[in-house]
Amino acid sequence: MSSAPATSLSMKQVLIYGGLMVTLSMGIRHGFGLFNLPITSANGWGRETFALTIALQNLIWGAFQPITGALADRYGAFKIMVAGGALYALGLAGMAISSDIMNFTFAGGLLIGLAQTATTYSVIYGILGRNVPAEKRVWAMGIAAAAGSFGQFLMIPAEQGLLSSFGAQDALLILAIMASLMIPTAFMLREKHFTHNHKLGDQTIKEALKEAIRNPSFRYLTLGYFVCGFQVVFIAVHLAPYLKDLSATYPAVGAPVVATTALALIGLFNIFGTYSAGILGQRLPKRYLLSGIYLGRSIAIAGFLLLPLSPTTTYVFAAIMGFLWLSTIPLTNGIVAQIFGVKYLTMLSGLVFFSHQLGSFCGAFLGGYLFDRTGSYLIVWEIAIALGVFAFLVNLPVKERAITRAVHA
Repeated sequence: MSSAPATSLSMKQVLIYGGLMVTLSMGIRHGFGLFNLPITSANGWGRETFALTIALQNLIWGAFQPITGALADRYGAFKIMVAGGALYALGLAGMAISSDIMNFTFAGGLLIGLAQTATTYSVIYGILGRNVPAEKRVWAMGIAAAAGSFGQFLMIPAEQGLLSSFGAQDALLILAIMASLMIPTAFMLREKHFTHNHKLGDQTIKEALKEAIRNPSFRYLTLGYFVCGFQVVFIAVHLAPYLKDLSATYPAVGAPVVATTALALIGLFNIFGTYSAGILGQRLPKRYLLSGIYLGRSIAIAGFLLLPLSPTTTYVFAAIMGFLWLSTIPLTNGIVAQIFGVKYLTMLSGLVFFSHQLGSFCGAFLGGYLFDRTGSYLIVWEIAIALGVFAFLVNLPVKERAITRAVHA
């Protein structure tokens, strides 16, 4: 049957409040790149320090996402999301008051990384999978991803405004207050009478993990998702300083408004991209859409590097990348649900996402590390192009069909 369980949340409720959760969580983190230069300059740190904190945040997020996902699948997402909202607020407050590198990294890396495991797509998609009919699932995932994209579009100018008006420390404290709104949002997503037993019999977590790891398509998706993380986090964290560095040669791109506008455009066009991915993923092979997205990113990055740099070329690049930014999310998670079902969707999505966050770690850290060593971001841009071509190829052989399981006695 395609209908949701009688005790489930309504689809409208899941979309509204799930969308609000990812709007806050993804929106706040999307603006961290704006804090790069203000924080490192104020504390006398190298860019590698800030980059390492964001890289660690992404690594923690990815490493613990399968664990958080397994807990949410077993016990329900409500308590997980409440804890995540609290950790997110504490982490932002800790970043604000820290002048010591270790404390800053603990707050911005560990606490916010853990918070994101409980407040972003994997947990919300688990709720969607349990409460939305199968024929509307990828569409609903696209809606939720679009909500996160709207948060990115909304929060970039908001965070730049906070930075300009209050400075980095107070801006982070205000964001901490905003993050605390995730806690009441979690109450609106509480699944009453949540039960772990549905649709997949008595398959255990261990059996589900073995089944996924042995599946070639799952491995292909995992490899492709590494590339997604590398590209988007490198750009999110390092685009603003990249433009600032080139302002001596291209003065027009050095103004803060250019980087702010570019990051906002990524969020704006991401709305259309993720929604379109949700719609197209219901009608076309999702593996081909994924391959096209990764190839399109490589072409966009190459064009950005080869064309003369200006505000216009920067905005065009941001718009194209924005359309391709998170459109991988509903497609990748849709394939996972299509192959394995929804009983362990949060955990399996988290496992794929761990690869994404390994890529995010590499993109964030290598950007800062190689810049400090070479004085240029060029090598990392070239790596991003090559990885996009690799992801284009690796997604082509994915098989989008449900696996056949032996029936338990």
